[in-house]
Amino acid sequence: MTLVKEEIEIQNVIFDRLTEYHYEQLVFCHDKNTGLRAIIAIHNTHLGPGLGGTRMYHYNNDQDAITDVLRLSRGMTYKAAISGLNLGGAKAVIIGDPYKHNSEGLMRRFGRFVETLGGRYITAEDVGTTTEDMEYIKMETDHVVGLPEMYGGGGDPSPMTAYGTYLGMKASALEAYGNESLSGKKILVEGIGKVGRHLVELLAKENAKIYVADINPKSIDYAVKEFGATHVELENVPSAEMDIYSPCALGATVNSDTIPQFKCDIIAGAANNQLKNDIEHSALLKERGILYAPDYLINAGGLINVYTELNGYNRGIAQSRTEKIFDVTCEIYKTATQESITTYAASQVIAEKRIHDIGQINLPY
Repeated sequence: MTLVKEEIEIQNVIFDRLTEYHYEQLVFCHDKNTGLRAIIAIHNTHLGPGLGGTRMYHYNNDQDAITDVLRLSRGMTYKAAISGLNLGGAKAVIIGDPYKHNSEGLMRRFGRFVETLGGRYITAEDVGTTTEDMEYIKMETDHVVGLPEMYGGGGDPSPMTAYGTYLGMKASALEAYGNESLSGKKILVEGIGKVGRHLVELLAKENAKIYVADINPKSIDYAVKEFGATHVELENVPSAEMDIYSPCALGATVNSDTIPQFKCDIIAGAANNQLKNDIEHSALLKERGILYAPDYLINAGGLINVYTELNGYNRGIAQSRTEKIFDVTCEIYKTATQESITTYAASQVIAEKRIHDIGQINLPY
C-alpha cells in the first residue's frame, strides 16, 4: 500500500521529534473489538527498564496525545535519574474518556501490548486509571506495578506523591525564607484530586493558609469543609495573592501568559510538565525572582513507591527513599546559585550526569 503525501509528512515529523530528544521507541496500540487506542513512549533505558504510568484521557486529537506521551516519558527519565532509581523513562496514554470508554477488556488488551515489549516498559496507575485497572493489566503481563496491597503491591501511590511534594515545598521554603516551616504561608493548590487532597491534608497539619482551585465543585467543597480552605476561581489563580503556588492538575499552567501575573515566591506542585516551555519559562521565573521546584523531582514519591514493589514492597523503605527529595531539592538550589543557572537547568545537570555515568556501565536488567 502506497503512503500518501500527508502520511509521509506526519511520519517525518514524528521521527524528527524522536531524534531531537533521543527517544528509543514509540508504540501505537489498536484493538477494534475493545476500542483501544493507546500510545507507549519509551524515552531512555540506560538506567533500567522504562517505568511510567498509563494515563487515560479524552484528548482533542491524536497529535495532542502524542505530544503528551512524549513529554511525560522524557520527564520520567529525569525523575528516575534524579531520584537515584535504577529505572528508565517511559509512559503510556490511552485515548478515551475513562468514565465512558474504560472496561476490563480494554485494559486486558492493553496489558497484552505491554507484554509484547518484553519488560522494556513497566506500567502503573496514572491520571484516569486505577489500581483496579492495574489488576486487569496484571492478568496479561507481569510488567505492571501500583497493584493493591492484597496482591503484594503498594496500593495507591498518591499519598507518597503528595508527601514528596510537601517535602520539596518545605525545602523551597528553606531556600526562599530561611526556614522550612509552612505555618502561616498562603499556599494555593490547583487540582484537588487524589494527590491534591493528600497534600492539602499535610498543609493543614502545618497550619498553612490553604487556597484551592479545581474544575470539580465536589473537590472544592471537600477541601473547604474538611480543612477550612478558601476557594479561588480557576481564572483567578495566576493573579491570586499567595506565597506558594502548587499546581497539582494538568501541566503547562506556568507559561508566558501566567508568569507575568504571578505574585508568589515559590512554585512547588505535583503536576507533571508544569512549564509549557522548560527553558524559556524557567528563565522567566528566574528573572522574576520566583523559585521553581522542578516538578519531576518533588513529585517523584509515587514513582519511588511503585519502584519499591519490584523487589517486594516495603512502605518504610518507600517513605525513606521519598524523604531524600528534601535534600536533593536543596542540592539543586545550591547548584543553581553556584552556577548562576535556573533550577530547571540545575536539575537537568544532576540527572543527566547520573544517566551518563551509569549508562556507560551498561547494567543488565
